[in-house]
Amino acid sequence: MASKFPAPEDFDEQFLTCAICMLNYRDPKILPCLHSFCRECLQEWAAKQQPLECPTCREPVRLPDQGVDGLRTNFYVNNLLDFAAAKKGAEPDHEVVAEETLKAEKDAGKFHRKRHCPKHKNQELVFYCESCNALVCTACTVVDHRPGKDHNPVEIATVTQRRKAELLGLLQDIDPRLKKIQDAVKEVDRKISILIPAKEAATDQAKAYFRKLADLLQKREGEILSQIDEQCRADGKALQAKKEAIEFELAGLTSAQTFCQQAVEHGSDVHVLEVGNQVQTRVETLLAKELDLESDWSEFQFVENTTVVDVKKEVDNFGVVKTNVDVSKCKVAVKPAVRGFQCVAELTTLNKEGRPCFTNSKSVKAKMKNPSGKNLPTEVQMKSRGLWEISYTPEVAGNHSLEVKVNSQQVAGSPFDVDVKGNPVLTIGEGGSGVGELIWPVGVAVDKDGNIAVVERGNKRVQIFDKDTGQSLRSFPVEGENPHSIDVDSEGRFHVTSWGENSGLRRYSKEGELLNTLKPDCMHDPHGVTVLKDGRMVVVDRTQQISCLLLQPDGSLIREIGKGQLQGPAFVSVDESRDVLLVTDKTAHKVFAFDLDGNLKFDFGKEGDNDGEFRKPNGVTTDPAGNIIVGSAEDGRVQVFAPDGTLKQKVGPVKGGFASGVALTPDGYIAVACFRGNCIELYRYM
Repeated sequence: MASKFPAPEDFDEQFLTCAICMLNYRDPKILPCLHSFCRECLQEWAAKQQPLECPTCREPVRLPDQGVDGLRTNFYVNNLLDFAAAKKGAEPDHEVVAEETLKAEKDAGKFHRKRHCPKHKNQELVFYCESCNALVCTACTVVDHRPGKDHNPVEIATVTQRRKAELLGLLQDIDPRLKKIQDAVKEVDRKISILIPAKEAATDQAKAYFRKLADLLQKREGEILSQIDEQCRADGKALQAKKEAIEFELAGLTSAQTFCQQAVEHGSDVHVLEVGNQVQTRVETLLAKELDLESDWSEFQFVENTTVVDVKKEVDNFGVVKTNVDVSKCKVAVKPAVRGFQCVAELTTLNKEGRPCFTNSKSVKAKMKNPSGKNLPTEVQMKSRGLWEISYTPEVAGNHSLEVKVNSQQVAGSPFDVDVKGNPVLTIGEGGSGVGELIWPVGVAVDKDGNIAVVERGNKRVQIFDKDTGQSLRSFPVEGENPHSIDVDSEGRFHVTSWGENSGLRRYSKEGELLNTLKPDCMHDPHGVTVLKDGRMVVVDRTQQISCLLLQPDGSLIREIGKGQLQGPAFVSVDESRDVLLVTDKTAHKVFAFDLDGNLKFDFGKEGDNDGEFRKPNGVTTDPAGNIIVGSAEDGRVQVFAPDGTLKQKVGPVKGGFASGVALTPDGYIAVACFRGNCIELYRYM
């Protein structure tokens, strides 16, 4: 239920304070999210921040046409400020009621600033025109809001009671939602309260587990070292005994050798004859003796039954941090991949209920292999709660394999096949007049459904292709000798130019029905065309006017742009968010940038084959970041420039070496009409 205003002394000063300037509100304005700020503060905030967001809740804000002044005034806060000021002995900003009465009352809810009609300054707003949703005064009901079929002024009190009843109904709907949110806050608080104890318990368990593993390893190390010692001692004794036996044989043979040698060299004839037989017998016996001189010991060594590499592979299984993630419910979305560009796959970690669930970064692993089985570096980053981005840059085209694990378990469907494409990623059409075939595609645009619309000069038709598969969806014939350029307006209608005989700008329905033909006196040789959000059009008149014609939706001329500066204009594009009209000039080999008032802002390019130079620049468009994409007619290059005209990147050359119209698909690919190649090519860039 609604409650009375609290007494001024009960007001929280923060309630009357602007969150931007931290002072009491001055002309408070209400944003759609119901947060209020000073009018001047909001104006300064809006001037600094684009796109505009609420300073408190960061909710996107779309200002009315009148800007901040078009926002509702928070009269509730104004009333409280007046009441509080009067109670403190200060003068309110505006007269409300007699000051004595104001100071005598205790209920702020009884006092409101008088609301006067902005048109009839001396009249209070006492009626509400239901047809116009506007507060009006008595004079307005006589002049601008006279009762009748177009206006229905009703006394404010009548409408207010109905509106209050509606708001009371909303208040009743708010209560259960508030309770649900409050319960959720309590549950979060409960989980926060057990977070540290849970961490400590998990830490203790992990330490105990790994201590046991360390103890087992240490015990095994002791056993192995003991075996080595025992083996060394046993082998040492055996080798020593063997050495002693061999040395005994060596001593006997050496002694016999010495005696025999002495007898031969120094014995007398009598002595030789006396001992000769004995020496001969001894030596012959020693020489004939079977000796075992080989040791039967081979060097022992430590053998890794389980290698360190194998253990390292298994270490990930030595315990995990168990979370609420249900690996069987986790999902991986593989995004289109193109060789040489950073590509991504998205992992969503979900709990048992299928809701996004946070887990620590160490628990998410990804491994990518190229077609030859070589590992490709990957990087895993958490983008938001439960959403992870797996990025990689493939070096070759072909089928790659992506393995994704969470908590050492394979995600369902892993490993995933990733088809890495080359650039262009898709080629649409081939030469011919049949369905899906093209002859001299010159202009290209993207329709309201995101599909690719192509103007064929050779077949004198517009053909629509599916942007993902390249399949032909439909086509319709167009009039004029040389159809050239195409664009789509905010209602999905096609605008097609043609030059030569029966030239003009023709507007077709989404189904391809000719709606009307525009050929104002100022337009003689229409080539490039672009349509603004409000229905105005810019058409390139190439050979007679040699300028860009800014036209009203009915085809009437607003102004010429580039007259006397352009030499051979071809295609045109307008970046309305930056008030930049871009036109390619095939004769000057440049791109010119004007504002819609016709002022030259800058130009860039010159004739040449180097990066940033042109050979007859042709199709042009811009992307959401303001980058300028230009195709060249003579060499087929497509170059991407920063908003100031600085070269950033190039792709191509396109098939046939003649880039005509260019457009940007909703998923960020450049669609190029390959005039001589009789196809449309889609390129990844950036």
